[in-house]
Amino acid sequence: MANGGPVEHGYPHLETVRAAITALYKRLSYDTIQTFSTSVAPADVAFCDTDDLYLGAQRVARELVRHYRLPDARLIVSFREMTHAANVELAAGPEYFVELNDRFRTHRRDIGAALAHEVMHVYLHRLGLSFTGTRDNEILTDTATTYLGAGWLLLDAFREDAASSQKLGYLTPEEFGYVLAKRALVFNEDPAVWFTSPQAYTAYVKGMAQARHDEQQPPLTAAGWAGRRRYAHDRRHAQDARAASRPGAPYTFTPDGRGPLRVSFPCPTCHQRIRVPVRGRVRARCGLCRTVLECDT
Repeated sequence: MANGGPVEHGYPHLETVRAAITALYKRLSYDTIQTFSTSVAPADVAFCDTDDLYLGAQRVARELVRHYRLPDARLIVSFREMTHAANVELAAGPEYFVELNDRFRTHRRDIGAALAHEVMHVYLHRLGLSFTGTRDNEILTDTATTYLGAGWLLLDAFREDAASSQKLGYLTPEEFGYVLAKRALVFNEDPAVWFTSPQAYTAYVKGMAQARHDEQQPPLTAAGWAGRRRYAHDRRHAQDARAASRPGAPYTFTPDGRGPLRVSFPCPTCHQRIRVPVRGRVRARCGLCRTVLECDT
């Protein structure tokens, strides 16, 4: 939790975020992810200063448990002085003890954001889905929280001005915006109407630009002129030399035995790699997230 200190910006964890989205689709399946098409509503996790601290926190926790479809999980919420925003004890259940930073006693509007992350830890624990190392596992948790409909709370908790700052989670504001934009493109959702933080809206706009950029990479037909020209150059070189594409390119050319050259590239929705023949206009369907892609290979 950044509390008054510097807030990291940009996309330093982008590859891990993309791997987390792929892992979600692989572990949950397309059909299960579709059941999360509705985000947590602001009214369901609203916290007024006149609400009882503990009863209000328990109410918000129950709503997040319901959203993640964990009906047999019960969260016991308490508050104490700590460095991090929150902590959850991942036992066998069905009761889970969540500790929130004492700061939330007076910053109650952000209790939903902190609990959204901690309840996701419980959800992933029950799924048996994790990444190696604390950093990557926390990035997975932030990504899953956002992609499954509760992470807009974490982004909305980001506030920054000349005198102070606050940010929850391990992702940068722009990375939260990126995952939120990925979700918005899948479910045709506009989370911007829920933001109370102007800085959150700005980060979401930047994240959406990055998400759109994913959809404009060759060999997708939506790629720009410069990208298509580079792709054509790399394709000619690969056909002549039977070599892989240049370093840093989002696509890779590989020979297919005695058959045609093939190109592999990441699906712009779930980032699973797709491999198709190099033969001009091709319509490809991602087997993981079922996105239909128009390609010019």
